[in-house]
Amino acid sequence: MHCSSPKMVCETKIVADEHEAIAGTKKDSIIVSSAQMWTSSSPSPSALESKVEKRDQVFIREFERSDHEEVRRIFTEGIMERIPNSAFRGLKQQTRTQFIYAFLTVMCYVMTKSFTLTFCTPFILMGARYYYSRKVILNYLDCALHTDMADIEAYYMKPTGSCFWVAVLQGQVVGIVAAQGREDDNTLELRRMSVDSHFRGKGIAKVLGRRVLEFAMLNNYSAVVLGTTAVKMAAHKLYESLGFRRVGETEDYTLPGMTRSLLERLFFQIRYSRYRLQLHEE
Repeated sequence: MHCSSPKMVCETKIVADEHEAIAGTKKDSIIVSSAQMWTSSSPSPSALESKVEKRDQVFIREFERSDHEEVRRIFTEGIMERIPNSAFRGLKQQTRTQFIYAFLTVMCYVMTKSFTLTFCTPFILMGARYYYSRKVILNYLDCALHTDMADIEAYYMKPTGSCFWVAVLQGQVVGIVAAQGREDDNTLELRRMSVDSHFRGKGIAKVLGRRVLEFAMLNNYSAVVLGTTAVKMAAHKLYESLGFRRVGETEDYTLPGMTRSLLERLFFQIRYSRYRLQLHEE
């Protein structure tokens, strides 16, 4: 199986507000509050509130080797969520596939005259969609875990102009994001963003996204780009809230690890959206 550098961004639930960016270098870390995008410089009104604020702080720092297992766990969890989303929610985006399934259901009745079999046909089709969604996404996950996610230091930490960050809350890694520089067009690609499902709704993904934008500005990239196969709207709203605009869309995208067999194409389709945030003209 050929595994190219995969492009899939995991879905995230976002609740956050706009705030000013903090200047820094690649080696800088950022401390933010889960209730606020950036921590306030004003003193806490009481010792109790100070403790609560400290407990709720999200610390953004660079990836360390000891983070590897937690990073893989969060990434894998986010990808596995895509199986039911692609199988069922994704069908809403595939009008042509809906017509094909409706045609197959009608043809089932025409050929068999069986109400029972015709009634079961949509469930059989949905079962096939789940099977092939699981098959394709597990192949994609295997590709990712054997390429960049197998050696984060080599792919993101060592190359100049790239980086990988983790979000830490209460001493636990709860979010991840990567940035990979592209010299050919002087852009930075936002990749691998994912947040632990138990810590969503705290604005963590938006903080991670802002860290990538700051990194891009500090390293004088002309734009930040990303691609996503997210089905839920939360991820798309996140990118738009960060300033990205959609610049392209592919209806029947081929994920790394796909075989493109007839059955696979019939029961698995995924939309790939491209976003871009222009920082300055070249």
